[in-house]
Amino acid sequence: MSLTELSEKVVLTMANLSILKNGKAKAVRFSTLSKICEVLNCQPGDILEYRVD
Repeated sequence: MSLTELSEKVVLTMANLSILKNGKAKAVRFSTLSKICEVLNCQPGDILEYRVD
């Protein structure tokens, strides 16, 4: 699925989706995470990764 299509389905701007995709986000709303998981048919652990900086 393209970022454009995901952006439309999640109702999130391309800029904000890009920030999430590139790991630059400091936080993510549970409602946003829930909608992404719903659209992609996945669990949060499938798309989140913990990194020590």
